[in-house]
Amino acid sequence: MFDAVQNLVILALWVLFGGVKIWAFVDCLRRPTQAFTAVGRLTKPVWLLITGAAALTGLLPGLTIGLLGIAGLVGAMVYLFGIRPRIIEITGGGYR
Repeated sequence: MFDAVQNLVILALWVLFGGVKIWAFVDCLRRPTQAFTAVGRLTKPVWLLITGAAALTGLLPGLTIGLLGIAGLVGAMVYLFGIRPRIIEITGGGYR
């Protein structure tokens, strides 16, 4: 019984973390390149690399709660909660 609950929790984490990582990557793809330099942080290709690597770790269930999976989640969260709001502020929130 404990194994079934544990597997269910891991599956839920895989879906949740994977969704966040893929959302970060897709959002990064859709934002204008100039906004990244206007924010004064890393360039768009670097963020695409970070969020893309994070999304790859989100696709493999074995990496979800491992070191690479957690590092990918942190990278995605930094983009979503640190960079994305500044880009939305600069661009007015819309995709261009």
